[in-house]
Amino acid sequence: MALIDFQIAGRNLAQHRKRTLLLGGATALVTMMMVQLMALTDGIQETILHAGSTLMTGHVNVGGFYKVTAGSAAPLVLDADKVLAAVRPDVPELDLAIGRGRGYATAVAPTGSMDLVLGGLDFEKDRRFSDVVAVAEGSLAELSKPNTILVFQTEAKRLGVKVGDTLTLSAPTFKGMANTADVRVAAIAKDMGAMSFFNAYISFPTLATLYQLRPGSTGALHLYLKDPYDAPAVAERLRKSLAAKGYRVMEADGMPYYVKLYTKVGKEDWTGQKLDITTWADEMSFMNQALLMIKGLNFMMLVVLILIVGAGVMSTMWIAIRERTREIGTLRAIGMHRRRVMGMFLVEALLLGLLGTSVGAAVGAGTSLAINALGIPTPEAIQAILMADKVVFAPHLSSALASIAGITLWTTLVALIPAFFAARLEPVTAMHHIG
Repeated sequence: MALIDFQIAGRNLAQHRKRTLLLGGATALVTMMMVQLMALTDGIQETILHAGSTLMTGHVNVGGFYKVTAGSAAPLVLDADKVLAAVRPDVPELDLAIGRGRGYATAVAPTGSMDLVLGGLDFEKDRRFSDVVAVAEGSLAELSKPNTILVFQTEAKRLGVKVGDTLTLSAPTFKGMANTADVRVAAIAKDMGAMSFFNAYISFPTLATLYQLRPGSTGALHLYLKDPYDAPAVAERLRKSLAAKGYRVMEADGMPYYVKLYTKVGKEDWTGQKLDITTWADEMSFMNQALLMIKGLNFMMLVVLILIVGAGVMSTMWIAIRERTREIGTLRAIGMHRRRVMGMFLVEALLLGLLGTSVGAAVGAGTSLAINALGIPTPEAIQAILMADKVVFAPHLSSALASIAGITLWTTLVALIPAFFAARLEPVTAMHHIG
């Protein structure tokens, strides 16, 4: 019986080609735009995640604070190798673990100065860094040498330096004394949005010398997982396991480490070491707000588009019922039940929606991949959010299937009202209808 309904629906759609093409085309267009918007949003999120989790955070971070006195705090993990050994057995999802130094210094050049957030890296082991950072001048290989620094183009322009010039880094050590270090600009990287305004990178031994760190210390252990979205579960597991192994572990609160350092930890009455387990979402919370705004705008656009399609489907179904009133009366007169008449129109709406959305999803995914291939540059204002100089679309099969299912269901549901009224037509009245 259902097969016959689909055959009837297919014949009706084929008989009214213009109307079918018009409404099917509108449905396909909306689906295409939905797939593209979802691909753009996913692309932005994946770009921010990949760039941000390379430059400033791991997927999960085993960081912490060390306090010599209750009123002082330093972003340090003592005996980092021992902590990492305690972590590894509890993270089977682990792909890479690296230590990162955390610091803050004033960079002084002959023509200017600025405050920088310093990242202390092992450039030979940190394979992710070279995949994300594009060098405009100089060489990343030079950064493995002591007393070298990488700055971004915006920072180099503000400081008035070029590759080979010397900067003086001035910072208070974690023991409260002032210290300086002269570093050579070994590389200038292309800007990466907001990260280019305040971040700079030096080798970890250079950072350790500047802050007079004792051997075995690091700023944080950055854990990179096979699936970054496993981070919340891994972080919660580590809090429990490390606490069970005798470490003092801070409670989760979703703030970046530097916010805790300056607003919370220094005011707490404790000394010694406490570990702080955070995720990439915690450390990049300021970026997540921008991403939420983008998702909100996309959602509003999608709602408008879906409402337009729904109105079009309902109007078309009313027209179809008016044109086929005598047909409906004949079918009712020969014994077709009201439920079957209603189902016939719903199947027609379902088939129209399914065909239109399938075509639209395929076109949307294809055009998204084509845009990626073209490598369209992003405006500078948007680069501040994306941390990338190109638009990246990430079409996923799950998103395409969700678009197909959602819009098809919607077109079927909005056809319920006209289908219901078609089923309520009296056979005699319908058969005598003129029009």
